[in-house]
Amino acid sequence: MRRTSRYPVEGANSLWHVYKTVPFWKVVKNFVVIQLARYTPFLGMKNWLYRTFLHMKVGKHTSFALMVMPDVMFPEKISVGINTVIGYNTTILAHEYLINEYRLGEVVIGDEVLIGANSTILPGLSIGNGATVSAGTLVHKDVPEGAFVGGNPMKIIYTKEEMLEREQQTSL
Repeated sequence: MRRTSRYPVEGANSLWHVYKTVPFWKVVKNFVVIQLARYTPFLGMKNWLYRTFLHMKVGKHTSFALMVMPDVMFPEKISVGINTVIGYNTTILAHEYLINEYRLGEVVIGDEVLIGANSTILPGLSIGNGATVSAGTLVHKDVPEGAFVGGNPMKIIYTKEEMLEREQQTSL
């Protein structure tokens, strides 16, 4: 289950209320920083940009591939652990603007997580340490530690225990 805070709006859909929820100049600054980071091939520079200007929590040796798109409005709600790989063109959202409300939620990605290319991570969830998210996955609920998940909608393909058992069988 996703953990988001809900904020109802009246009148026009919630996206029309966007600059009542987040300052315009914050969005402009975040957009410029994210676009710079999306195209730079220097992993250390990306992490520095994210930590310094977006106030994201990014662990040591974490790698954001080209074109990763962190949330432009609330990047400070994103936390990524140590030695994690975020694949090409992945989107990490910390907000949802709906018709009658908007929602905000923390995204916590653990240590040594692998997220495949073109995945989308929705707000208000966590991805456990050592998990693997296959390419093109819509992550719409928590991912248990060590699990291998994939698909749209996301399903658990192997649990941590099943993965360990498979590794033991292949090493025999």
